[in-house]
Amino acid sequence: MNHEGILVSERIDEVMMMCARENPIYEQISNFSIALYIIGHIRCADLMLLDDIDSTEAACILKEHFIQMPEEELPSPYDIRESDERYLLVFGDPAFPEHFAVLANSTSARPYFSKLKFFGSGFDSLEELKDEFLGKDGIRFSDVAFFRKKDSFSLDYSNPNKIYTIKDDGSYSVFEVNRQTMQRR
Repeated sequence: MNHEGILVSERIDEVMMMCARENPIYEQISNFSIALYIIGHIRCADLMLLDDIDSTEAACILKEHFIQMPEEELPSPYDIRESDERYLLVFGDPAFPEHFAVLANSTSARPYFSKLKFFGSGFDSLEELKDEFLGKDGIRFSDVAFFRKKDSFSLDYSNPNKIYTIKDDGSYSVFEVNRQTMQRR
């Protein structure tokens, strides 16, 4: 399990723990905020510091940071703790979403993690989520979409373009990095 995978697991555990409380502030946090927090899109120290996101802001985040994709392109097997890629299941028109669910483990009987209105947070199958949302608030079968986070697959952190070394006197050196060799500039 990589470092980000450990953080995702800890965030899922934190959300599950908050859900079990008698009168949690968690009830005031939207499913959009929970899903984006789980995948690491929203960075904060813990769930209690999480700013709530409404459907309008969620639509803007989808448009700017995610790419829609066909369901057939979801990876299998996939485990969010082992992969750098992040996927969302979106109910409703992406311009006016109703619900976000995170793909957590494609080999599980309940691969999606999300916060439901009345049942708290947990893992559900696609069929269970469809039963929960389809036909309600005007959501149709065509209003189910899958998204991949842009920076989760487009950035290559293992091979940066430049490395800067800064000395105590304020001078610095720049190293160009290519796949074969490192050359000083």
